[in-house]
Amino acid sequence: MFPATLKKDERICNFRLIEQIFNGKTSHSFAAFPLRAVFLPVEDGNKILISVPKRHFKHAVDRNRIKRQVREAYRKNKNILANKSIAIAFIWMSGRMLTSEEVTTRVVSLLNKINKIAV
Repeated sequence: MFPATLKKDERICNFRLIEQIFNGKTSHSFAAFPLRAVFLPVEDGNKILISVPKRHFKHAVDRNRIKRQVREAYRKNKNILANKSIAIAFIWMSGRMLTSEEVTTRVVSLLNKINKIAV
């Protein structure tokens, strides 16, 4: 069981890993509107990246709020991916904000889909 924290080493900071996720032939993608998850199996634990495009939300306050909601939903439900090592990029695809409960529902559905597919 994972601790319910989200530490620095659980975030994707490596540019090469980001390129592998988005340009790699072994990465997979699922969508639970307004979220899209692109993931890739890795060797060293679960890692996440959250992206909210400026095209959808012009104000940084709004982008940061959505990132906080997705981060919190992942933090509380990351035990779904126990015993797996996956790098996940969450991308927000809508121009509309959702409540935290709706975001949590979408994140959980994506994590469940990833858990079924990932080895």
